[in-house]
Parts: sequence; structure tokens; C-alpha cells
Amino acid sequence: MSRASTPTPSRPSWRGPQGRGPLGRGTMRAQFTLVIFMLAFLPNVVLTITAQPSVPASTLTIWMLVVGFLCALVGYVLSGTLLRAVSRLQTEVEHGDFAQPHPDDPSEILALRGAFTGLLSRLGTEQARRNAFMATLVHDLKTPLIATGHLTHALTTLPLPDEERRAVGQQIQAETTRLLSLVQQMADAHRFEQEDVQVHTVPTDLRALIDQVAARLDAQTAPHLTLHVDGHGHADVDPGLLDRAVTNLTVNALRYAARTVTLSVTPQGIQVTDDGPGLSGPLDELAQPFNSQPTTIAGKQYTAGTAGLGLFIVRRIAEAHGGNLHYDRAHSGRAAHTHQPAAPPDPDLPANARPTDLTRFTLALPEVTP
Repeated sequence: MSRASTPTPSRPSWRGPQGRGPLGRGTMRAQFTLVIFMLAFLPNVVLTITAQPSVPASTLTIWMLVVGFLCALVGYVLSGTLLRAVSRLQTEVEHGDFAQPHPDDPSEILALRGAFTGLLSRLGTEQARRNAFMATLVHDLKTPLIATGHLTHALTTLPLPDEERRAVGQQIQAETTRLLSLVQQMADAHRFEQEDVQVHTVPTDLRALIDQVAARLDAQTAPHLTLHVDGHGHADVDPGLLDRAVTNLTVNALRYAARTVTLSVTPQGIQVTDDGPGLSGPLDELAQPFNSQPTTIAGKQYTAGTAGLGLFIVRRIAEAHGGNLHYDRAHSGRAAHTHQPAAPPDPDLPANARPTDLTRFTLALPEVTP
């Protein structure tokens, strides 16, 4: 999957009242001018009066006016020089082109450029996610609603036999379940993205937990699939949240597996392994909420917005427990992890005896005891 592109957000207007930016360019220059004027003018006043006490007042007044004008002129010129980098940055920000620094930029201006660039990057990311969220609402929610509407229309207006009526009712129930699951995924992803996941840990039998997940999903398992459970271990976890994470991984595995899905308790945590095609890109790219790009898995394209919700939720739950989510590919029958390309299969072996690439997710936990 290609990295989600970050759209360029509309350039905000940085001008304040009367065409002045938030830095108050005119006000700052006036303040700098006044400070420089006072620093230059006051010593001249003191020195002139003390050094020439007999000079007529009119002459002193004229002299002070001349000195004051020169000090103000020097202050105005120097303030413009001091604020040149700020004024230039403001002009560039107003035109939306401020990423390229200048050789004479002081460190403070460089820091401001970095802050503005980071702000626009975050705004672009949020805009991309908002667009993906809207795509989800328009497509992923509308599709099951339309299907439910058609089924309901058929159920209420057509003279269907009892068997077909029950079949239509089951389809409506399936679409409703899918819709509720999607809404729950979106709500959880938004909540986990905005705030920390709250966990309440208790000593938990991990084998009993994955047994419950397997028993609950067994009814949804296709006839050609086999769901295995293996291993034993205990850990201090939040059973409800961990059940949710393992369920997400298992549902994904059952969706893409060819023949076998295995839930295992290991010293590292809980592993979900299947013989499906695996991820189409790096886990860090796919496990993001509301991706703005569609995802292709096993030749099937999934719309923007929901492709990474499940993996994102699992990763956030793992991180809340002090662990993480890992993904790798391995050969069946091998315990060691491998990220290397698979060796060519032996042509003399029958197809069902050749090693199979397995997709393996490890929900790592800090401490798992036998």
C-alpha cells in the first residue's frame, strides 16, 4: 500500500486587523525605535546639560531637537534591520511559502519556520483523515443501509414464501450486524486516537481467553477453514480489551486464510497465525485510523477510511498493556521468525506437502508466565 498522501491544506490568512500580522510589525518596529531612541537620546541630554551649563536655553533646545531627530532616525533604521527577518518571514507566511530558510535567519526565526511547517503538516494529516472519515460515512455506511433498505422493501412488499422470508430476514440481520460493527470500530478508533486507552488489569488465564474467542467465532468459520488453539500462559491484562484485540486479529485471519487459523499463547504474548496472503504493506502504514488511500489485500480493494481501523485498535490496546503489535511472515513448521524471501519449493513434493508462508501477528505482552 502506498503511503497516504498528504493534501496541501488551504493557506490560512495570517493578517490581523488593518493588514498587520499577529506579530504586529508596525507596533514592534515602533517599540524598537522608541527603545533605541531613548538609549541614544537620554545620555546625550545628560552630557549636554552637564558639560555646557552656560549655553542659552534656545540653543540647547535646538541642539536637543537635532539630536533627538538623529536618534529617532537611527532607531528607525536599526529597528528595520533587526526586524528584517521577522518581516520577511511574515510576508512568506502570508504567501504560504516559508519552508526554505535564508542564510541570515537567526535561530529564533529558524525555530518559527519549523513550527509553522510542523503545524501545516499536522493540519494536512488531519485534513486527509477527515476526508477519509467522510469517505467512510459516504461509502461504508451507505452500502449496508442501501442493502438493508432493499431487503426490507422485498420483505414487506413481495409475496415471499416462508423460507425465502427467513433468508431475507437473516440477510437483514447480517447487514445490521456489519453496520453496527463498523460504527463500533470507527467510534473506538476515534476514541483511542484522541486519548489514552484505560486498562484495568487482573491476573488472566490467556488460554481460557483465546478459547472463548475461538468458541465465539467458530460459528462464523467457513466450512473449509480450521481454527486451532494452542499454548498456555497467564498475564496481568484487561480481559475485555484483550478479548477485543484478539477477536479483531482472528476475524481478519478468518477472512483471508486459505485453510488454517491458529491462536497461540507464547512466552511473548498471543499469536494469531493464518495461511493467507499477508499484508500488502508495512504494518506501521496500514495500522493507521482513517487512512486516505484504499488498501488492496489478496487482490481485493478496500475503501479509504476503514482499512486500518482493526489493526490500529489492536496496536493501541497492546501499547496500553506495555506491549506492542508485531507482524511477520514465516514458513509452516518453523518456529523461528523469518523476514527473508522463501526458498523455492521442492518440485518433487506434492503441493499439499510443500511449506506454506504463514501470516503471523504477535500481540506482545510484557510478562507472560506459564
